[in-house]
Order: sequence, then C-alpha cells, then structure tokens
Amino acid sequence: MNQKEENREKIRRNIYFVGAGGIGMANLVRYYLRHGARVGGYDRTPSALTDALIKEGAELTFTDEVAHIDSGFLNPEETLVVYTPAVPADNNILSYFRDNGFEIIKRAALLGKITRHTEAICIAGSHGKTTTCSMTANILRGSSAGCTAFLGGILRNTGSNLVLDEKSPYTVIEADEYDRSFHHLSPKIAVVTSTDPDHLDIYGDEAHYLEAFSIFTSLIRPGGVLITHTDLAYRPEPGCDVKVETYSGGSKGDWHAENIRYSTGRISFDLVGPSVRIDGIEPGVPVEINIDNAVAAAAAAIHAGATPDEVREGLRSFKGARRRFEIYLDGSERENGPVLIDDYAHSPNEVKASIESVRKLYPGRKLSVIFQPHLYTRTRDFAPEFAEALSAADEVIMPEIYPARELPIEGVTSGMVLEKIKSKEKRFCERKDLLNLIKNSNFEILMTLGAADIDRLLPDIKELLENRP
Repeated sequence: MNQKEENREKIRRNIYFVGAGGIGMANLVRYYLRHGARVGGYDRTPSALTDALIKEGAELTFTDEVAHIDSGFLNPEETLVVYTPAVPADNNILSYFRDNGFEIIKRAALLGKITRHTEAICIAGSHGKTTTCSMTANILRGSSAGCTAFLGGILRNTGSNLVLDEKSPYTVIEADEYDRSFHHLSPKIAVVTSTDPDHLDIYGDEAHYLEAFSIFTSLIRPGGVLITHTDLAYRPEPGCDVKVETYSGGSKGDWHAENIRYSTGRISFDLVGPSVRIDGIEPGVPVEINIDNAVAAAAAAIHAGATPDEVREGLRSFKGARRRFEIYLDGSERENGPVLIDDYAHSPNEVKASIESVRKLYPGRKLSVIFQPHLYTRTRDFAPEFAEALSAADEVIMPEIYPARELPIEGVTSGMVLEKIKSKEKRFCERKDLLNLIKNSNFEILMTLGAADIDRLLPDIKELLENRP
C-alpha cells in the first residue's frame, strides 16, 4: 500500500456493506464495528442476524433506495463500499455507488487484505469447511496461540460468527470457492477438505472447478503448510517452500484417526500426526463426519502452536456451528420421543453423510427428511445424485426450489429429484404447507436438510413435535 492509499485508509472511517445480512458479510460488519468504524449496510430482508447487527451498532436498511441511506455514508472520500456477488448487479444502491466514484470491492477482497497482514489459516472445500473452520477457531481461542476468526456459520460456543483476539497473529478464515472468492486470500496454513463439484453455474464443468482449488493452493505463502484430504481429485500446486501434508478420518494420511470407538451418543478416537499422538479425543458433536473435520482442525491448530491438551479440550468443548447437524430434539424428552435435526447439507455427498450419521446415532428408527433444494442450477446439475443420496431415508418430503440469487429455469423443479427417489414414501409439499403437514404427521426422526431458508421454520417445527400427543 503506497502513502496515498494509507492516508485515504486513515481518513475513511465509514464502511457500507451491500448484502450485510449474509453470514459471510456479517462477520466483517462485526469486525469493523469492534474496530471503531461507522458501519452501514443494506439487505433485502430482516432476519435474526440483521437484528443482532443493528443492536451491535450497524445502521442497516431493507430497501434498495438511496434516499434511505444516511448522508454520512454518501461521501466517496470517506466511505468504502463492500458487496457480495449474491447481490444482483442492477441493485439500485450498488449502482449508485458505482456511478458516483466510490471505491467498491468484493467481500473476498476485503478478507484478502486481512489475510495479507496476519498469519492466515484458510479452510476451503465444497463441504466440511464451516465445521472444520469453527473447530479450528474453538481450539485456538482457548489456547495460548489465540485467533481472530471469520466463520461461515454461528459458532454455538460464542453465539457469533466472529472470534476476535487483537493480540493473536492468527486469523482463521472460511475460504469460499463461490465466484472464485478464495483466490483473493493469502494463506500461511491452508486446509482443503473436499472438492466435490459445485457452483457449475460459475465454473462450467468439474475440470475448471478443480482447477480453482489448484490455484488456491498456489497462493500459500513461502514457508507455509497445505493440509489436504487424502481422497481428493484435484492436483495441488503449492510453491516449493510449502510443506504438504495429508489427512483423513480413517487410517490414511500423515494425520489420521486410530482406535475409533462408538457408544450411545458418543464418538472417541486417537489422533496420530507426523510428530504427535493425542489419545482419547471426543468431539463435542458426535457425528461420524466430524472425525475427518476434527483431524483437519487439530492439524491446523497444532501448526499454529496449540498443544495436545488444548486440542483435546477445544474439540471436546465444541458445540458445533448452527445449522451443521444441529440437534433440536434428541428423543430423550420421553419414551420414544421425537428427534429433530437440522443440517445445512446442500450437496449430494453432504446429504448422504448426514443421513448415514443419523442412521448410526438412531439405528432402527424411521427417518423422515425434508429437503429444500437450493438454486435451480444446482438442482439441474445434480438431480440424479441428490435422488440417490435421499433414497437412503425412509420418507422424503420436498418443497419447491429456493431460488436465492437465481431466476427460474424452465423445466427445473423439485420434481426432477423427487421422481428419481427410491424411498417408499415420498411427496411434494409447498413450503407454506409444511407446518400443517408436520402437525398432522407422526414422525419418529425428522431431519431438515438444505442451504435454503427452512431453518426459519425450526422453532415452530420443534414446538409441534414437542406438543405431539
């Protein structure tokens, strides 16, 4: 950064976030509020997260009319504008800033600036990255190393998606591959959890998707570390001064699990690394896929200076990230009580892993799944794979596709998946009718899956199941 840019950064104390209510934007809103900036922003709809941000000091609006923005944010010399690609390019507020000389950068570019001034631990992957990132943050925040963390989910231990430690040099960041966002980052330690094809509306095909992960690994700083899962299809391209290590939740890899033990509601294992062994690890969220995630998080945390005891305690105390295999009812309230679990799983392999985990936790009980498809393009590109994964449930209920940032695609509906599902019981139900369906059903285990907005119904779903005769 040259002198002119440094002076401008000192003068400019206002930051305006377009798409402020997104989970990945909200942690930056919180970060700059905590650092004394005046923070404003726009989002399309209020939510529990935007309510929290307003209470913390953010000045948010929910209409894309410039007249509703406080004049203090309308001086281009004093305000930096940050946006997320999920906001349409023709958004009125974004267009105004673009047409009036404001510096406008993507959220990923702002995170990139932060990584270049810290010891960044960047965790990437088509699935597993939020949980692994949250586990790593939970270990380090309780260790002598400490960390600041920008998470893609709410860490239930803290109730926030931001961990702040101004004394620690380490920054834990969820490295999002959407729109090639993770190419802005500068990792010291990088983890790649998975490379199952996704976002083909951006990448076009699997080859270009995998290439994006190879580019990400090329950004690791000299002297850094790449920790990559043993089962991935991409070709890492780290620099010659970067150490490459592998991991898995099984017996393969430089970092791996041994002596995995299952008991009712509990999982434990021993962690083996290149120069360390940690016996008796019990992840606080006892789901099989969390063995993989815990091994990766432990490896990253140890490279950042955490001790074996700090790793063991950080994983034991981990309560999970919201919407990542979050158990609302565990069936213990009464004999044969209902079970309610929510999971953000939105790729076929995530759906498969979630269902398999429930089967192991509650063997022999009927599993009903409500899966809300997220995005027309993802549904179109992976309909057969979603159907195969969902067929492992006893009953599948599907509402309409949640469009998010997309416009409808002719012929692409939930029926593309539903018709291929092999479960004996399957049905379509509009989202607006789901609560009435649940009220008149008798579920043993009900699981809600997907990256859409079905989580907003969970308090009502829980109440209906609790009050069921």
